[in-house]
Amino acid sequence: MHLSAKTITKIVNGSIIGNSEEIVNNFAKIEDAKKGDVTFYSNSKYSKYFNNSKASIIIVDKKFKTLKKTKSTLIFVEDSYVSFRKLLSNFYKNSFNKKGVSDKAQIEKNVVIHKNNFIGPFSIINENVKIGDNVKILGNSYIGKNVEIGDNTIIYSGVSIYDNCVIGKNNIIHSGCIIGSDGFGFALNKKDNKYSKIQHIGNVITYENVEIGANTTIDKATIGSTVINKNVKLDNLIQVAHNVHIGEDTVIAAQVAIAGSSKIGKRCMIGGQVAISGHITIANDVKIAGKSGVAKDIKEKGKIVQGPMAYDIKKYQRSYLIFKKLPEIYRKFLKL
Repeated sequence: MHLSAKTITKIVNGSIIGNSEEIVNNFAKIEDAKKGDVTFYSNSKYSKYFNNSKASIIIVDKKFKTLKKTKSTLIFVEDSYVSFRKLLSNFYKNSFNKKGVSDKAQIEKNVVIHKNNFIGPFSIINENVKIGDNVKILGNSYIGKNVEIGDNTIIYSGVSIYDNCVIGKNNIIHSGCIIGSDGFGFALNKKDNKYSKIQHIGNVITYENVEIGANTTIDKATIGSTVINKNVKLDNLIQVAHNVHIGEDTVIAAQVAIAGSSKIGKRCMIGGQVAISGHITIANDVKIAGKSGVAKDIKEKGKIVQGPMAYDIKKYQRSYLIFKKLPEIYRKFLKL
């Protein structure tokens, strides 16, 4: 990495105060930044670090234009956090440019591979797989039969994608993910009180710009498809069961479990460790606080819920204040 302030200013569409020829070769947090680093400042809570920063370049929100002078070169933008992310993405995209197929990879017959692809050592690509342009599949990954992978997708090491799944363009799939495994489906035989496995013959479809965190599992549908729509972002350690549909632009934090055949709307935000029952529907723009449990439909668009049996967040929080006072109320009751 070797970037000048002038180049960064063009990438983030900002305005510069200071030395336009200042060079940086590393990214850093504002509290750790030193000479040769570029960082960003978007929150006044970090003002003490800004005032004493040794960073060569700081990307700053325009709202802070009245900041006292600093030795660092400043680049002013509308949103420094978004601009810093754009800069990181630009650099990373240009740095991940490996091409070719490792001689230690196993490629079966009728596989479509483009010249800009990379397939790492000990990966297995099964029959009839179609791999789009500029796809990177790192080592020790498994791609099942008839899988389709869209352009510019990155699949990190140790990923397993089962037969017949479809991965969209510009996906990022992190290490340890399993996509297309059997759902948790068993039928109870009432005669002998034993469970028999229900065969799952569907697949998983992810659309463009999906990111799936490490060790997340997405089960294939019993029949049809489990669907992850475009721009969905899944954190690490999430369980998505068979036949679930997740709507566009929804973000889900770690350790969420979504039971089978539930439908999550567009632009939802789901906090960590939320449990969602099967066969329910959640409306668009819903927010679910962490550690909540959702056992029935949420029909109201934009609803914000919380609690082990989640309901309106303000009502829950008022109820919780009373709950915390129960021991005191109980002691007073005994004295009556």
